[in-house]
Amino acid sequence: MLRVSVLIMAHGTSKNRIKNVVGVLLAPVALYMLFRWFEHQQVYQPSAALEASGDVLRRPFEDVYFQDRPRLNGWFFPANTNSPRAHLAVLICHGNAGNISHRLDLYQLLLATGVNVFAFDYRGYGRSEGRPSEGGTYQDAESAHSWLLTRGFAGTNIIALGESLGGGVASELALRQPLDGLVLQSTFTSIPDIGTELFPWLPVRIMATIKYDTRSKLPKIKIPVLVMHGPKDSVIPFHHAQRNFAAANEPKLFWKLEGDHNDPVTNERANYLTGFERFLMSL
Repeated sequence: MLRVSVLIMAHGTSKNRIKNVVGVLLAPVALYMLFRWFEHQQVYQPSAALEASGDVLRRPFEDVYFQDRPRLNGWFFPANTNSPRAHLAVLICHGNAGNISHRLDLYQLLLATGVNVFAFDYRGYGRSEGRPSEGGTYQDAESAHSWLLTRGFAGTNIIALGESLGGGVASELALRQPLDGLVLQSTFTSIPDIGTELFPWLPVRIMATIKYDTRSKLPKIKIPVLVMHGPKDSVIPFHHAQRNFAAANEPKLFWKLEGDHNDPVTNERANYLTGFERFLMSL
């Protein structure tokens, strides 16, 4: 009996040791997976529901679908036929939250300059299919650019405007396709940079797989660049814009905004419009 008890105890101890070893091995994997989930949730915050339609602006617009696997959705607002800038198109790469229906004020403001405007949703946003990823957003911007080419716009007549996260998308597009200009509105230098500032207790630089490294791309971009940012931005600190501007090639323009991260278009239209007009005139 004693021998049997000893054998049972030894067997139980062995099983516990195996569980402990398995637990030690799986813990880093679980933490890694948790970090991947957290990273994705922080970077991408899409909304599937459209809060409004493009016809709210009471002017012609097209609700278009393009690209297969995944299929993407966008809104195209043509310029007025008598506009001297009817040959120019602004391709909007929006920020990490919401969808194209949340930026109607921006479209209206840009249309006031006489250009065409094409806004699209990345995969996983609005009515665009799929799940967002860094590589996916780059591909989506290229597809939107290609759609404008099919409409007769020359690549050198397309201006990419990147808002916040969209600055990382637009700067990559500037490396891949011909553009007339690049606008970085309230854009960070890179995800690891901003992530380290927001979460200093996490090993962001070591573990980050999503980069959007705009600052490292700017020295390779050879088209005019407009950097728009405000010192009161509580989401992306002002020094990100200063570093991006320093990294950009001439010709370039820095335009200071006065409001918070989401304020420029709604609360300081005149200032925003003046800066964008000055950039258009330089082109």
